[in-house]
Amino acid sequence: MALFSGKTILVTGASGGVGGAIARKLGEEGATVCLSGRNRERLHQVASALPKGSAQSYPADLTSEKDLQSTVESILAKNPRIDAVIHGAAIIALAPIATASAEDFDRQFQTNVRAPFRLTQLLLPTLTSAQGQIIFINSSAGRTAQAGVSQYAATKHALRAVADSLREECNAAGVRVCSIFLGATATSMQAAVRAEQKRPYKPELLIQPEDVAGVVSSLLALPRTAEITDVIMRPMTKT
Repeated sequence: MALFSGKTILVTGASGGVGGAIARKLGEEGATVCLSGRNRERLHQVASALPKGSAQSYPADLTSEKDLQSTVESILAKNPRIDAVIHGAAIIALAPIATASAEDFDRQFQTNVRAPFRLTQLLLPTLTSAQGQIIFINSSAGRTAQAGVSQYAATKHALRAVADSLREECNAAGVRVCSIFLGATATSMQAAVRAEQKRPYKPELLIQPEDVAGVVSSLLALPRTAEITDVIMRPMTKT
């Protein structure tokens, strides 16, 4: 039997590099994967790469409360039980504090904090009944803040706080919560960041999306007697 046969797992940011890799990995391992993302075409491509019948696509902008609630309703109408949620959606805007725009800050907060917070709220009853697992794909910026990334780092620190509080609230009911703090990862977002910073982008030296997918799979496969609360991933070669 496949590792996650009979399990239903929601992956947000599934139209991105890391989210797409996680979705493919879980689909290959037998899960029914609910894919959420803004890019409808890319979401379709990811779904098409999964084993037949294992993917369900829910294109949505989860910063919209209407979209978010509608997406949850659609998912639960088709899947009364959700075993895990992988929060993979994120955006970034770089700027020093002196010139950073409030609009960029609001936009990042909506995507990086509010959306996963609300999605977790709405799915918590089914996750609790399933004694499920919630994994937040965080960033090294959620542990330390460097120049030029104050807004993004603030949202990632906030996401870490959400995860830590949630764990304290839900562990007794058997719900596991983990944050994965990613260093530089070979994605289009990282390529854009390096370009803006005028730094070379060498994806072959960075964490690969498939590396993250493997870690997520291992976390979900842990025996019920164990929990990993935090994972810190860094590229083996420092650039």
